[in-house]
Amino acid sequence: MDPQHDTAAAARETVAALVARARAAQRIADGYDQARIDELVAAAGWAILEPGRNRELAELAVADTGIGRVEDKVRKNHRKTLGLLRDLQGAKTVGVIAEWPERGIVEIARPVGVVCAVTPSTNPAATPANKIINAIKARNAVVVAPSPKGWSTAARLVGFIHAQFDRIGAPRDLVQVLPAPVGKASTAELMRQCDLVVATGSQANVRAAYTCGTPAFGVGAGNVASIVDETADAERAMTLLLQSKTFDHATSCSSENSLVVVAAMRDAVLAALARRGGRLLDAAHKAALQRLMWPDGHLSPAVIGQSARTIAERAGWPGIAAADPSVLIVDEDGFGPDHPFSGEKLSPVLTLYTVPDFDAAVETVRRIYAHQGAGHSVGLHSERPERALRLGLTLPVSRVIVNQAHAIATGGSFDNGLPFSLSMGCGTWGRNNFSDNMNVRHYLNVTRIARPIPERVPTEDEIFGTFFGKYGRA
Repeated sequence: MDPQHDTAAAARETVAALVARARAAQRIADGYDQARIDELVAAAGWAILEPGRNRELAELAVADTGIGRVEDKVRKNHRKTLGLLRDLQGAKTVGVIAEWPERGIVEIARPVGVVCAVTPSTNPAATPANKIINAIKARNAVVVAPSPKGWSTAARLVGFIHAQFDRIGAPRDLVQVLPAPVGKASTAELMRQCDLVVATGSQANVRAAYTCGTPAFGVGAGNVASIVDETADAERAMTLLLQSKTFDHATSCSSENSLVVVAAMRDAVLAALARRGGRLLDAAHKAALQRLMWPDGHLSPAVIGQSARTIAERAGWPGIAAADPSVLIVDEDGFGPDHPFSGEKLSPVLTLYTVPDFDAAVETVRRIYAHQGAGHSVGLHSERPERALRLGLTLPVSRVIVNQAHAIATGGSFDNGLPFSLSMGCGTWGRNNFSDNMNVRHYLNVTRIARPIPERVPTEDEIFGTFFGKYGRA
């Protein structure tokens, strides 16, 4: 017998049973009106927002994955879910959702069916909750495919949602999770059997989603760079940067990995960082840190989602560890595989590039993203608003985050207009098919009714007048 064949066959059977139950539940939800769907959304939201359950999920996530910080996960679970519920409040996802009488067009929201939600170990509660709530709002069923380390947290979340669904008489099978042990075979099979894949996490999972044969949304790699120009308030900028960089030990794909500073600001920036616990490493410490972080060319789990103090301890630096640094900083001037600090680090390690002026800062970010992180976003600390526009017009990014704590702002915040999300599309730059923050519109099909309107056929002059006037009619 072929063990691989047996594993694949078992995965097909298990997943087929889950998907059949999900389809039956989804057919029930398809008949719900908007008020009933909004009850389900509230139930799923309260499952994670209730403080006791929120903390239990946060503690379980850190205990089982070894990644991040409990208090920050509590805040993330609360803030991201509450923000999503705010975004969805009053949103139409049942029946007619838009009408344009002058165009003769009516839009009707329709569900996509069964959603496969692939989720990472870095956010094993907040990301599944976000995807589940969006899917339910669009009258879909959803099956979560968590990372193996994040399975227990996702399963506990789904259990909490089932208990809330029981309270309101909703079918439990609208929300399910792959049974443990979760492996590549069962995740791949779920991707094949569902109607839509929404994949957040490793680029291997995203590539698998895009090639599974099912319509899919996947996200690009993070490796955010943030520019501090000569007009910035260094104290404010570094307060915001460290608020972002230290949150959940920098596990977010939106956490700054590189800080690109105009030379005139370097001293002020380093002084502001030092006052906030930032430690600039010398060349010897940098070399030792590189060996710890990339022992075989790949980022080591020994540093992912760990505190700067823990990383210093594991690097063998008791003096630095005793100072309890907030972030470890390394100078860099190179890019690419031979300069691993130019890539994503998923830890409170910050790479510092010093450049002569803003033009050089833009070029530095471009070179960083040519290595890794294209399509995601860029941070800017500046008092010159036209510079944000320049970045948006010229850099390969889907978002320009201005004078904000990047990891908190990129995925939507109560003080900016981006949708609350933990899945950021990176456009074709990041090998994605969307550049939005993933939101409920990505979980909907839309049917359009087209009625006849008065005909309007343009003349040749209306279309070609300017062209003919400049180049003639040849």
